[in-house]
Amino acid sequence: MAVEGGCFCNKIRLQYTGEPNAHVLCHCLDCRKISGSSYSNNIIIPEDNFKLVSGTPKTISKQADTGKKITSHFCGDCGTTLMRTGESFPGAVIIKSGVLDDPKWPDKNVPKGELFVDERVPWTPAIKGADQLKGMP
Repeated sequence: MAVEGGCFCNKIRLQYTGEPNAHVLCHCLDCRKISGSSYSNNIIIPEDNFKLVSGTPKTISKQADTGKKITSHFCGDCGTTLMRTGESFPGAVIIKSGVLDDPKWPDKNVPKGELFVDERVPWTPAIKGADQLKGMP
């Protein structure tokens, strides 16, 4: 069964099938800036299980905190960041979980790890039972 999502204006639609490789929060400054929040909630999907259903995202690339290139894919109309790709996760697409259509998805899927935990804002507690990593695995 496909899991579907899209940007705020719904001009770009995406979907994935199968189980994610991982589900993690990221506290790095790049993810905080790109999400406009204190952290980002990310689903790592094998590239072969990902499909862009409609629309064409714009992209912006930069050197990430890790020193590797990362590309953000976003809607040119509403600005929603949908996903990221990059050298740190070859063969995978990092979907921002907030773009998924099912509003209960976050309730049913607790992240199993947290990245760049030293950069976590102090008022955000660690997820109980989740791996706590200082950087990328």
